[in-house]
Amino acid sequence: MKDEKNLFDFGFTAVNVEELDVLQERDLEVERQRDAAAKAREEARVERERAEQGTMSLQARLDKLYESVQPLLTNLKKDADTKDYIYWENRKPRIEAFERLLKNIYEGKE
Repeated sequence: MKDEKNLFDFGFTAVNVEELDVLQERDLEVERQRDAAAKAREEARVERERAEQGTMSLQARLDKLYESVQPLLTNLKKDADTKDYIYWENRKPRIEAFERLLKNIYEGKE
């Protein structure tokens, strides 16, 4: 049979004032460390979300850039085996418009 004196151990210990101060300071330090860890986790989460958004934005811009250049390359290759010359009427305004498009994509405006 169990010792009846220890049947109900409520988990407390008697301490003097100095010991109480040490224990309370330890508890405060543990709480500060928990708070700092929670704050660091939150900052890391926010930074990770920001990085993911930046990555998605960059991927979208790269996709637009690729989709903009691909038709030009396709047209330049068209009939390359049978025709030696390219006739490109009004090329200057078209090239300038394409340059503006590429610049806007590069700067994230498109």
